[in-house]
Amino acid sequence: MDKLGIYVHIPFCAKKCYYCDFISYDDECEIIEEYIQSLVKEIKIKSKDFGKRQIYTIYIGGGTPSFLDSKYIVQIINAIKENYKINIKAEITIEVNPGTVTKIKLQDYKNCGVNRISIGLQSTNNEILKQIGRIHTYENFLETYKLTREVGFNNINVDLMLALPNQTIGQLEESIHEVIKLQPEHISLYSLILEENTKLFLDYEQRKLNLPSDEEERAMYWRTKRILEEAGYSHYEISNFAKMGYKSIHNTNCWEQKSYLGIGIAAHSYIENIRYSNIIEIKEYIKNIKNGKIEENKIIQEIQNTYTMQKEFIMLGLRKIEGIKISDFKNKFVQNPIYIFRKEFDELVENELILIDENVIKLTNKGIDFANIVWEKFV
Repeated sequence: MDKLGIYVHIPFCAKKCYYCDFISYDDECEIIEEYIQSLVKEIKIKSKDFGKRQIYTIYIGGGTPSFLDSKYIVQIINAIKENYKINIKAEITIEVNPGTVTKIKLQDYKNCGVNRISIGLQSTNNEILKQIGRIHTYENFLETYKLTREVGFNNINVDLMLALPNQTIGQLEESIHEVIKLQPEHISLYSLILEENTKLFLDYEQRKLNLPSDEEERAMYWRTKRILEEAGYSHYEISNFAKMGYKSIHNTNCWEQKSYLGIGIAAHSYIENIRYSNIIEIKEYIKNIKNGKIEENKIIQEIQNTYTMQKEFIMLGLRKIEGIKISDFKNKFVQNPIYIFRKEFDELVENELILIDENVIKLTNKGIDFANIVWEKFV
């Protein structure tokens, strides 16, 4: 039976960042207890259908999971352990933000089985952190990182962002060098995306925001890619770099079209070719679970046929730097992807956005710069 990952959404934070469009709240703290009780109930109810499947990854994201009292994280993980078959080598990740973490919280995470910590830094420049609405300073991050190592975590990811307001290549390069000195096992490097209705989007619309140009953003990307690779980090996905043996298993499984189960509001699931999500209204979500109407929390997003699965397989596979092994596609779908998508591939090859040989389909360097154009061919 297919491997299964579990994603748990914690929609609470101390303060909403100015670029964030995730479903999260900084003004609903009074219902945290009810929400966690509802999460635990959802975990138990869904185990009737999925409890016999091997769980290879658990990912607790947000929001800011570390904003909560750690007893709630312990309750969530214990509920999963009690109701599902957890593989002995399962990767169990929690997202944390500086300014919300204590040594006691980290110790509680470790004691209940968390073995991977993802720390949201974004920049080492305190002025930039302030401009994007982060509640912490670089010094807060350093303290969090130190505590994480002291507690004994040996698989740490650090999130960074590029093309931030008023950010220069030199400032970004400084952030990369400072993080490399700490030797985290994994570094994620994301470009800022202006999402509608976020503060940064509105500021940009009102011409209050100075952002790097597209050319400057690409220069930032390639400069930092080179620095990270020279420091021993393998560039394995558009935005992700890892030391040997430390690729994110949870995210890799998603890129390889493997199944995952979402728990909590707005959490997405992909099971047996069906993509669905939970509703985004937190009070409605809690009410439905209390009333035994869990199905009313479910929204079907897509029921895939073979062709839409094939398209998605290509799109997700082209996120990975190594690309798509043609043999993997054939093993899953029998057919040859070069024939099925010959029109799309011919155009992309002509525009020097992808390379195809007898074994692999992958993005060129130009394709990495214009990845969205490539992916849109298979949406």
